[in-house]
Amino acid sequence: MVVNKLLSLGFSENEAKSYISLLEEHPATAYEIAKRSSIPTSKIYEVISKLLEKEIIIEIKQNQKTKYIPKEPEEFVDNYKSKMDGLFSSLKDDLKNLKKENDISFIVNINDYHYFMQKAKELLETSKKSLLISTWKDELDILKEVLLKLNEEVKISIVHFGKTDFEFNHIFLHPIEDTIYSEKGGRGLVIIKDSSEVLVGTITNEKKVEGAFSSNKGFVTIAEDYIKHDIYIMKIVKRFDSLLIEKFGENYKELRDIFNDKSF
Repeated sequence: MVVNKLLSLGFSENEAKSYISLLEEHPATAYEIAKRSSIPTSKIYEVISKLLEKEIIIEIKQNQKTKYIPKEPEEFVDNYKSKMDGLFSSLKDDLKNLKKENDISFIVNINDYHYFMQKAKELLETSKKSLLISTWKDELDILKEVLLKLNEEVKISIVHFGKTDFEFNHIFLHPIEDTIYSEKGGRGLVIIKDSSEVLVGTITNEKKVEGAFSSNKGFVTIAEDYIKHDIYIMKIVKRFDSLLIEKFGENYKELRDIFNDKSF
């Protein structure tokens, strides 16, 4: 309903009804607007004053009477959007300036997949120096477009579980995706931006998420070390795969048994 949409923009119900009334029939006097909108005449001049203030109606003189006409809907919407965009941009800067630099030690839980992936894109788009990413095909497919647009000054390393046709300078393929999925109960996504912010989560095939975002330095460091060590291992695997299988068995079973260390 149009009235409800205008209400959501900050209009009062009487302001919304008056503007709609003028769109339907204009020019009109204050009395005519009040009558058609079922607004008490005692309140109509206050309403008209607010609409003039918002610059969505215009006052004219016709036959020595004061009448009003509405601005065209396209002009009103475009002007209003422009004002709101400017206001939000200014507000964003003002709020950033108010934020305490040292008050960022927090962890925010995220359980909504759509929001989780929006946060992932935001981290990529706002990165300045570096990105460490651990991902699977499903989430990489969503992030590909953003990754390809990133400035070359941003250093990026990606650990990818399973095969991919995504061509990227530094992408390390993790060969035992099925085993990892069964162990963790889902696929993981970890993104560390500029060694200062981290997004981490486990995602099921039903797109249920157990995730978290944080600027906590300890949390960031742990996640960063996790991806770095995976990269170290992938470099070793690439060069010594056959020897590792010979020593530790298929899928490096003995290597991944953290509670035993058999001698060979």
